[in-house]
Formats: sequence, structure tokens, C-alpha cells
Amino acid sequence: MDQLNPYESPVTFKLHRAEYLVAFALSIILIIVHFTEIRWIPFILLFAWIDLVGYIPGAIAFRRSPDGRISKTYYVLYNFAHSLITQMAVIGLWLYFVGPEWALLAIPFHVLGDRGLFGNFLKPFGQTFEPMPNPMYQQLAERLRSRSDAVTRVPAPLAEDVPADVKA
Repeated sequence: MDQLNPYESPVTFKLHRAEYLVAFALSIILIIVHFTEIRWIPFILLFAWIDLVGYIPGAIAFRRSPDGRISKTYYVLYNFAHSLITQMAVIGLWLYFVGPEWALLAIPFHVLGDRGLFGNFLKPFGQTFEPMPNPMYQQLAERLRSRSDAVTRVPAPLAEDVPADVKA
């Protein structure tokens, strides 16, 4: 929501996703317009490598884990493969070694689709690898919804965040 409070309310999360959906739609339009010019094997490889490296290993480990806890390595792999920075480097290397081509549309199609359609952004270590409701976020989101009409300078702390000696 700002640089001091880097979380999103449900509404700002939807707006954030909407921005990616617009760019995703543009990638679809370009794919349709240049459909016959796309080399499909490179397109499929460029699309697939992101999940083959970044998602599938972590998803398998998560499903095999009895308590849902997995190595942070899987989070790092996911974030590396799904990073726009990494993907720009891949595009740059492809342009240098192979040359420009429409198959590169696979990359924005994949990453923008993940973010816009599915709401999949980079994975923080403090959350489960696969999305699961976090009771603390649910409480925060409810407070944000209930306070959306009020304008306050500093929000009141959650009851459990107030030290015992202050409550008395």
C-alpha cells in the first residue's frame, strides 16, 4: 500500500492484478496478430521453463510434505524463474544469441497471466508454498474493510498487539 506498509488490501490487490491483466491481454493480441510468425517449439520451451524450474519442484515437495513445510530453496527457485528481472535477462540473452522473434511473447504471456489471472506473485518465505488462508491476514483484511470509510492518521493497533501493561 506504501513503502512503509508493503501489504495490499483486497481492493488494491484486485487493482494490482488488473494492471497485469491489461498487459496480459496485450500479449494475447500480439500472439493472435503474429500467430503465423511464431515458432511454436521455442514458444512452448520459453513458456514451460518458468514452471519446470520455478513451480513444479516446489509444488511436488509441498504435496509430499506432511506439514506443508519445504526448503526455502523452492521459494528461491520460484521467485527466480517468475521474476520479471530474470525474464528480461532471458529475453536479452535470446535476442543476443538467437535474435528477435515472436516466440518471446511466451514469457510475458506466462508471467503476466500468472499475476493477472491467478494472482500469483513472488512467494514470501513466511507463507506456505501453495496459497492457504492466513488467519492474521484475514483479520487485517476485515479490519481494512470495516475501516474503509474512516480516514485516520494512525490506525489503532490490534488488541493482541497492545502490551499488557498498556491495556490495564
